[in-house]
Amino acid sequence: MKPNRDMPEKDTGFTENVIAIDRVARVVKGGRRFRFRALIVVGDKSNKVGIGIAKGMDVTTAVSKATDIAKKTMVAIPVVNGTIAHEVFAKVGGAKIFIKPASAGTGLIAGGVVRALLEAIGIKNALSKSLGSSNKINMAYATLAALSSIEPRENWVTTKHKSRAKLKVDKESTKVLKAKKIKEVTGVTK
Repeated sequence: MKPNRDMPEKDTGFTENVIAIDRVARVVKGGRRFRFRALIVVGDKSNKVGIGIAKGMDVTTAVSKATDIAKKTMVAIPVVNGTIAHEVFAKVGGAKIFIKPASAGTGLIAGGVVRALLEAIGIKNALSKSLGSSNKINMAYATLAALSSIEPRENWVTTKHKSRAKLKVDKESTKVLKAKKIKEVTGVTK
């Protein structure tokens, strides 16, 4: 079935960012065979992002294959008020990425690959620092690993009441244990 060129393409709601297109070579008996490798970031600007890497004989083939891979490997990232919930750090290969939440109005202070991923997710305020290797593929995967390690607010343990109640129980159990020990050692009951 032929595609109808008169109809507009469906808008899937995803933003696609081409991070890098590289010419790669394979050495064969007759010389080198060149192909293209594409690194693509796909996001929905609300909380999902995916990374895709693919090779093809021409640029368009590589980009379309990488886009399909990125859409299949999308991950949900918890976003709170246009930023992340807490500081995160990840290391992939030699690339180390540190991302920190920022107050409203700060904007994205990130470079290259990290900025592209944060924009694809829909994060508007964040600070980041990349250390070590500047390999774009490793930086992309390190950023995704850091963002995937964010704990959602529901999993936080911050209630003081539970910890106080536990402390009270621990003190009472300690008193009971001390009383038993005294009874065992002295043979006297109170």
